[in-house]
Amino acid sequence: MTALMLIAMIDMLVGVFLRYVMTWISATFDLPSIRFFWVEEIGEYALAWLTFIGAALGIRRGTHFAVQIVTDRLRPGARRAIAIGQAVLLIAFGALLAVYGWQVSELNSQSYSPALDLNLRWLYLSSVVGGGLIVVYSVAALRDAWRDATPGAVAEP
Repeated sequence: MTALMLIAMIDMLVGVFLRYVMTWISATFDLPSIRFFWVEEIGEYALAWLTFIGAALGIRRGTHFAVQIVTDRLRPGARRAIAIGQAVLLIAFGALLAVYGWQVSELNSQSYSPALDLNLRWLYLSSVVGGGLIVVYSVAALRDAWRDATPGAVAEP
């Protein structure tokens, strides 16, 4: 996760530098223009993978948005039912994301990015990996909710 975040941040900084500083220098001194189309593609790949992996990790840690002002007023049985329902919905969502992500990656398996000439399948496989992780972590959350444990809490041995 940290590596993807660093790649995305450095890529954006390099893109700004190339776009504004180096373009000005090349225009001022009548130098050949600098091509920086690759910057956008690296950022796109890094942010896609970061988004899907981060969403799955947020599910496991129980850090996603929740309306606790409502659920905290409910009885423990109702809170448990909501947690179980939420986990089941997230499992279904993760499965749909993985299945349709795989179909999209297969459709784009013969396409390549214009600047880096990378197969677009790698971009769309981020949704497959993210969907799979969402399913795995949601199954763990379902198990925790079924056992009436706090979502994202780590059990002590």
